[in-house]
Amino acid sequence: MNTTLVILAAGLGSRFGGGSAKQTAVLGKNGEIMADYSVYDAIRAGFNKIVYVIKRDMEPMFSEKIASKIKGADVRIAFQDMDDLPMGFSLPSDRAKPWGTAHAVRAARHVVQEPFMMIHADDFYGSDVYATLNTFLREDNGGHAYAMGGYRLENTVSDHGGVSRGVCTTKDGYLARMDETHNIQKRPDGICYPAPDGNMKYLPGSTIVSMGAFAFKPSIFAAIEKGFAEFLEKNPQNPKAEYLVPDIVSDLITGGQATMKILEAKGQWYGVTYQEDKEKVQRAIVQMVEQGQYPERLF
Repeated sequence: MNTTLVILAAGLGSRFGGGSAKQTAVLGKNGEIMADYSVYDAIRAGFNKIVYVIKRDMEPMFSEKIASKIKGADVRIAFQDMDDLPMGFSLPSDRAKPWGTAHAVRAARHVVQEPFMMIHADDFYGSDVYATLNTFLREDNGGHAYAMGGYRLENTVSDHGGVSRGVCTTKDGYLARMDETHNIQKRPDGICYPAPDGNMKYLPGSTIVSMGAFAFKPSIFAAIEKGFAEFLEKNPQNPKAEYLVPDIVSDLITGGQATMKILEAKGQWYGVTYQEDKEKVQRAIVQMVEQGQYPERLF
């Protein structure tokens, strides 16, 4: 069975250097970016197609400097265009913000017809999650059986500011609920976020959160199409509203239309949410190269 890795790389990266492309920040000794390590791990785990979802104006750089160097897998590019909307809808004149991660996944619908894993380009997930989710995708577990690589919250917070995480409630190894929680902060007395009542609510460090590593079947595209149309109908006057993957996942689970198995990731997660996070990630990658986990030159 063929399996694909879909990499969401069209984000604005507004917190990383004031709008610079954090997805293309150099982290390795030979010009490797974060997504290069993800691709390397995915190919090692058995994925045989890589799809980058990018903004159209990024294409010349991506094709020349990133996609062209990948070996061992079929490489495709999908474009997340602002005006790529369901039939009957048009781009509002005041819309400048991208439509969100579910819209980004939807952009891959023309080049992905097989089970796939999705990730974010600016996250380092650790090699084990690719093997775990690829094994899941290759099992005969039904067309609406999905999975998620879950991470412990304490391993995903930043030392340099608040972060957003999909906080998961699980039941019998499956996702029961996911709440997109914003401004989660690491403090001396624990991990917390501002609740609607104005007080800080604390979360255990062992709380499982989503970092955007999902295993989907092609059936997700029809669900996104339907959900995105409903989202557009509900938000005609909100130029900043986003349709996110956690939204579609929560809707499907609540409606009993899909299952989401939680597969806890054992590897270390690293992210570059803020400019100051980059040095920590670079040090970690150097150490992993020195330990033999990755070659100095990936491709």
